[in-house]
Amino acid sequence: MKKVLFASTALIATAGMAAAESGVNFSGYGRFGLGYKEDRSFSTSAVIRSVTTGGALTTTTLTASVEGDDTILVSRFRLNIDGFTETDGGVRFEGRVRLQADENAATGEANEAGLNGARFSVIYGGLRVDAGNVAGSFDNLANYYGNEVGLELFAGQYSGVNYDFLAYDSTGSGSNAVFFQYAVGDFAFGASYDQAASVTTTIGTAAAGPILTATSADADRWDVSATYTFNNITAALAYGQTDVDGGSNPSLTVLTLGGEWGDFGGTLFVADDATEVDATDGTAWGLSASYNVGAATTLLFAYGDGNADADTQQIAIGAIYDLGGGASLRGGIGRNDSDAGDDTIQADFGAQFNF
Repeated sequence: MKKVLFASTALIATAGMAAAESGVNFSGYGRFGLGYKEDRSFSTSAVIRSVTTGGALTTTTLTASVEGDDTILVSRFRLNIDGFTETDGGVRFEGRVRLQADENAATGEANEAGLNGARFSVIYGGLRVDAGNVAGSFDNLANYYGNEVGLELFAGQYSGVNYDFLAYDSTGSGSNAVFFQYAVGDFAFGASYDQAASVTTTIGTAAAGPILTATSADADRWDVSATYTFNNITAALAYGQTDVDGGSNPSLTVLTLGGEWGDFGGTLFVADDATEVDATDGTAWGLSASYNVGAATTLLFAYGDGNADADTQQIAIGAIYDLGGGASLRGGIGRNDSDAGDDTIQADFGAQFNF
């Protein structure tokens, strides 16, 4: 990936001391094309408010599902803005924000670009500490996502997982959390912690006081991971849990294996998705593969499933054709199925360029 670098170098005249460097990197990608989703629909709602004889305000929300176009124009523009500096002792400080614009996946209309929450990093040798809008151990886990299919990466081996783990937010503020990772030799260890404070929201007002208040529970999230690479194979294991004050404690355990053998690459995925909700609690599994056909074409395959009724089964194939210079043509076709929902076909095709 090419990067545009604006840097300033502070030259230290003292003998034996390294020069400190700071600057800003810009990088990212753009993609656009056509996306098809069978029976695409979106929800619309209207809020009706009325005042009763006693002066109290009542609020009623009516929601309806509206049929949309199956085929829409899909697009994304992503710009990473990374500021950095490095001390004379070799400690690197970084900060990142991301500017991203996507289409509305339900209606096909364009959305505005906006900056997300900031992530801050301190890096020294094999140690990395992130704070702010961070990715946790699962989001950083080797081969968790495997070989995703499609221009929009609409299918992956993880489709049977329903646990809500800590993840980097490209378009929102994200969770104000901390992630730690240390790599030494063939081993890497990671952990993250997200402290979610309870929040009370008031909906509607009246002369007599608030009409409705809703309080979310205090739910701290934490996870840990370990990764080991031997020869051309990488094994990774992660465990995470959400501790809900006075409630359930859902958790997720994931084991992944991945490797490359010449032109072929593959991953295996298995998870204990203990959501403590009957419709989604169970085991998830999947696999993915990639195969280089010549110098410019890569074929992709992904399959994911789970044994809970609401788990989504995905199976998809796709291809990438390298045009050179960071540009490529990409596409895929697959099926989404669930015991609790409809069986739908999804496909896309378009171009992506990295910068």
